[in-house]
Amino acid sequence: MPSNHTRNTEGVRQHAQHKKLSAVMKVDEAIQRLIRLKGKINFNSISMESGVSKPYLYNHPEIRERIEMLRKQQEGLSSSVQQKREMTDASKDVLIAAKNKRIRELETENKRLKDELMRLRGKIYDN
Repeated sequence: MPSNHTRNTEGVRQHAQHKKLSAVMKVDEAIQRLIRLKGKINFNSISMESGVSKPYLYNHPEIRERIEMLRKQQEGLSSSVQQKREMTDASKDVLIAAKNKRIRELETENKRLKDELMRLRGKIYDN
């Protein structure tokens, strides 16, 4: 026996709309974070950063086009790996000298702290 009752689907429709807006916001925030952190922008990284599935990203044309455009823009920029390869010998020498200086400073501080620890242990032992 068919029912004349009309179903109230407004709540379901509102929930779906809210879920869609939430996903779009998550994707947008993830893209902004990756741009700010100079991270690699691709479908996988956006999916992982936003918590939204990759099929969702591929199935929404406006999101898909944005990711593809940003990915192409990044291809034109030199990556940090390429920049590191292009370091000159002089810049490497400067970097090594700075690191050696920092190591010496840390070794000096380490020795001073060990001496102070020995002195304090001696005071505790005397008491």
